[in-house]
Amino acid sequence: MLENCCAFTGHRPHKFPWKENEADSRCVALKAVLLEQIAALVDVSFTQFLSGMAEGTDTWSALSALDLREKNPAIKLHCILPCKEQADKWSASSRDLYHSILDRADSIVYVSRTYYKNCMLDRNRFLVDHTAALLAVYNGERRGGTAATVRYAQKMGREIIVIDPLTRLISHSG
Repeated sequence: MLENCCAFTGHRPHKFPWKENEADSRCVALKAVLLEQIAALVDVSFTQFLSGMAEGTDTWSALSALDLREKNPAIKLHCILPCKEQADKWSASSRDLYHSILDRADSIVYVSRTYYKNCMLDRNRFLVDHTAALLAVYNGERRGGTAATVRYAQKMGREIIVIDPLTRLISHSG
């Protein structure tokens, strides 16, 4: 699965200037760029997509993959979850969206059945370990899960596509 597989990583809503307001024009524009980038990956034979299903970037990317799958059934969405409780403390609307995506996913993998201190980190490493490319919505900060995932992908020699969440400029490495 590695050569035609891309994982998603990126910030949660609190890291964006628009926070939870997905109607903000900057969020709408970012989601459009995400969809374009995933479609471009499909155009170069990527068909397997992995989402860690955190709020924000992960769920937006998963929704984009599902949208593209409607026109191209070769596209598959695999949800890689850190633990069964991942969404338990989210708002009702976020939990509903999460479960609606899981219901439509082609597969669900639990890194662990129960929460433990490093389950999110282990989930992120699983994503990188099982893909040829990483699509990241990343603001360049040095701390946090997205930063650690991008660094791990660099260390593992993966192709990395970074979308700056504010400028929406795209850079490639690897």
